[in-house]
Amino acid sequence: MSDTAAISATTPSEAPATHAGPTRTPAFEKRLARRYRKERNFKRLGQAAIVFSLAVLILLLGNMLTNGLGGFQRAELSVPIDFAESGLTGDEVSLTAPSAVQVLELQGLPDIVEFYAEEALGPEGARHISDDAWRDVAAALREDPSLIERTETFELAATSDLASGLDGEGSPQMQALAQELAAQDKLSQNWDWGFLSRSDATSPQQVGIWGALKGSILTMIVTLLLAFPIGVLSALYLEEYAPKNRWTDLIEVSINNLAAVPSIIFGLLGLAVFLTIFPNLRSAPLIGGLTLALMTMPVIVISGRNAIKAVPPSIRDGALAVGASPVQVVFHHVLPLALPGMLTGTIIGMARALGETAPLLLIGMRAFVATPPDGFTSPATVLPVQIFLWSDEIDRGFVERTSAAIVILLLFLLLMNSLAIYLRNRFEKTW
Repeated sequence: MSDTAAISATTPSEAPATHAGPTRTPAFEKRLARRYRKERNFKRLGQAAIVFSLAVLILLLGNMLTNGLGGFQRAELSVPIDFAESGLTGDEVSLTAPSAVQVLELQGLPDIVEFYAEEALGPEGARHISDDAWRDVAAALREDPSLIERTETFELAATSDLASGLDGEGSPQMQALAQELAAQDKLSQNWDWGFLSRSDATSPQQVGIWGALKGSILTMIVTLLLAFPIGVLSALYLEEYAPKNRWTDLIEVSINNLAAVPSIIFGLLGLAVFLTIFPNLRSAPLIGGLTLALMTMPVIVISGRNAIKAVPPSIRDGALAVGASPVQVVFHHVLPLALPGMLTGTIIGMARALGETAPLLLIGMRAFVATPPDGFTSPATVLPVQIFLWSDEIDRGFVERTSAAIVILLLFLLLMNSLAIYLRNRFEKTW
């Protein structure tokens, strides 16, 4: 009985109650306030970074647009030409023929334009009409043969010196002549729609962007047709079929390294391989597309593998359970679900390829090309290289033309990415 009493005296129910101290001590409150303060500071830093990035972007785009708007204009002189008295002959058939420009040149159209320019502008003003201005007159006659029977006023490109004088630059004599002609409404800055349809030239008043733009389009077509299917099939093989061994590990490491290789290395590879095999295709969109496809393919493979890994295994198991073959599982179920992620990698790779200059310079796409390319094997240049060449010109007029070309490049990139994003959203599926 005494033992029971001793045990019962030590049971927890009869132990003296203890009271817990306060949970939120002053030290705890201080640490909590410091943690909240750090969180607020981090949030402010993130907001400041976003505001700074937007400000830099707005400044860059504003600078490009301000200078680029001037690049879409050119100084033009008003010259009336009386074709009925000029001695030119021709009918609708001859003036619309492919050889019409050569025929008009043999009939003395350059001299006729110079004669009427002296009548309208005086000898000094006529000297500052562009040497190729008569070609604009010939193009107008081809477009509307009825002009040869009446008088028509043409806005012809001025020389770079007179254009600089109109902008308040150059010699005092040139500025005075430009102001005099502008006061007589014979010299003005007009919107130059021909900038979108002409090719490269030696004068900023005659240059155009169409040749480089068409070269970029052809090069991107070759790049996409090669890089996308090969990259997607490579990703499918490595992720779904390839055995896990040393060789596949070596291939994976090589692909990851190739994605980080400087672009100029791919230019050296294109110079050493493609131009050795096709020596007559220097500066052709085909060679440029092959070179850029090598640079873009690793990015597509890596993004494609990540997209395939994101497909739930239950999709594969369900397809196999209902009797689908392994090939049907991959191409009917896995690939459609992974395609949006693959297109994301393609967008990134193609955007990088569109802005590349160094590899294309090495394969000769910096040549002076005065006519748009006829096909994938014709000499051509691309927009980034054209911008690079114009930015290196001494003439002040090329500065605005360079900014205008940058605006065209940004719009082309935006259009290409918008199309790719639409296709990605079009094929996107949820599970």
